[in-house]
Amino acid sequence: MLTFRHVDVFTETPYAGNGLIVVNGGVDAPAQQLLAITRELRQFETIFVAPLEDGRRVRARIFTAEEELPFAGHPVIGAAAVMHERVGPHGGEREWTFVIAGREIRVRSRPHGYFAAWMDQDVPSAPETLRPESRAAVASALSLSDDDLVDLPAQVISTGLPYLIVPVTAGGLERARIAGPDFEAVLAAVGAKFVYVLDPARREGRTWDNAGAVEDVATGSAAGPAAAYLEGLGLADATAGLTLHQGRFVGRPSQIAVERDAAGHLWVGGPVAPVAQGQLQPPWT
Repeated sequence: MLTFRHVDVFTETPYAGNGLIVVNGGVDAPAQQLLAITRELRQFETIFVAPLEDGRRVRARIFTAEEELPFAGHPVIGAAAVMHERVGPHGGEREWTFVIAGREIRVRSRPHGYFAAWMDQDVPSAPETLRPESRAAVASALSLSDDDLVDLPAQVISTGLPYLIVPVTAGGLERARIAGPDFEAVLAAVGAKFVYVLDPARREGRTWDNAGAVEDVATGSAAGPAAAYLEGLGLADATAGLTLHQGRFVGRPSQIAVERDAAGHLWVGGPVAPVAQGQLQPPWT
């Protein structure tokens, strides 16, 4: 049997924020079996974590209902809170190293109601600005008109996953939808894995799976690129910290905190709320 913890990330209140299942074990199982578990549990993402190797180092794998991801934000933040719960809250803040797809990610957690956690998303990549024709193609694929776009560049920025940041008006944020079956190809043509539609004035964003079937509630992996985008255009100062809003359109408003440290690394995080825990029967037994 495998044990699991259901938590909500980027909220202090259960049944808000971004839901996550943290499974203790299974990291060495075939991807198709872990994918089957993820689909059965029906959260946006599930993270499988190995027992602690040295009290701080955690091997992990992350899945959506469609695929395994080499990186994602809210699963790492939620899993750090769950790991902190397992070892006990003594000692205040703890530091972890998550190893995902060969990448080491520093994470900090501390008691905060339940727990709160922040992950080091490193130094963001240099932005790649879309050409006008590519920007127009992306807008069309997002069901947006010229009036929905803000007079700012659309850029691809990565802190682990390359996101296309598309700046829009408040109305454009509301109207944005992925149209057509080939959106993944549209993103691939500009070197992006996912899109993040951003209202720079309100610092509010939206993103979906590339089929447009599921809207994400709060996207930690997009928060770093979005903060870097705002800072690069002089619209925010990440050294002073900033808050991104997401999830309003799916009835689960969430707040994601981002701060740049002295070394230029972006730290993304927020509170985590507990929801449920239990056991599951793995498909390999």
